Amino acid sequence: MSAPLPYDELLQLKRWNTPTIYNGWEQITEGDPARDAFNLDETRDFMPQMGPMVGYAVTCVVQPGNREHALKNPDAWSAYREYVGSIPGPKIVVMQDLDKPMTYGSAWGEVNSNIHRALGCVGVIVDGAIRDVDEMTNAGFKALARRLCVGHAHAMPVRWNTPVEIFGTVVQPGQLIHADKHGFLAIPPGEEDRLLEASRFMDANECQNLINVARQSTGKSVEQLLKDLDDGAARFGKAAREKFSRQGEWS
Repeated sequence: MSAPLPYDELLQLKRWNTPTIYNGWEQITEGDPARDAFNLDETRDFMPQMGPMVGYAVTCVVQPGNREHALKNPDAWSAYREYVGSIPGPKIVVMQDLDKPMTYGSAWGEVNSNIHRALGCVGVIVDGAIRDVDEMTNAGFKALARRLCVGHAHAMPVRWNTPVEIFGTVVQPGQLIHADKHGFLAIPPGEEDRLLEASRFMDANECQNLINVARQSTGKSVEQLLKDLDDGAARFGKAAREKFSRQGEWS
């Protein structure tokens, strides 16, 4: 795990939506911005009014449909909570549900949300279900999940502090997560430090060279507007290439 970012940087990252953070990240990553580090399957944000959440991944695997886990390790919840409490916050629980595509129950409701909030977690991303959605919201605990459900079934931590695969991507413990109603971005280790700077730059670049031109279209002919847009796109690409010393196209 890389050194945590200063808390004020996390607060500033939280001011933008996840697509804006992605626009910055794609300029600094060594990976493939077409398929790496974000959910490939659809997520659902059950608290969009809470805006984005930012934190470091604590990971867990559950299988609510299998009662054997509780019999094998009755102290699993206690040991798992000890792990969560040992990690500096803010944290986001990233939980893989082995029952999918079936849903038998959820580890997430009013009680677990309040407990995790007390342990420094700001939310959860689970490829299974949540319940008690109003009570979770009241606790200030954000959730991205696949669906809602009624019961908890045999929800029990199976393993934790291990890589998990959720919504089509693998998340490692300790990765910086940015998530909102669009999905989530799990920043690869070593790419956190320039994330805020890159996101700020690309947001300003869009406003100055693309959105500004489109918003000032009144009274222009179509030919003039298209020329201005081409010129703006050229300035946009040039600014990004000069800032990040990268080749490619931006949209």
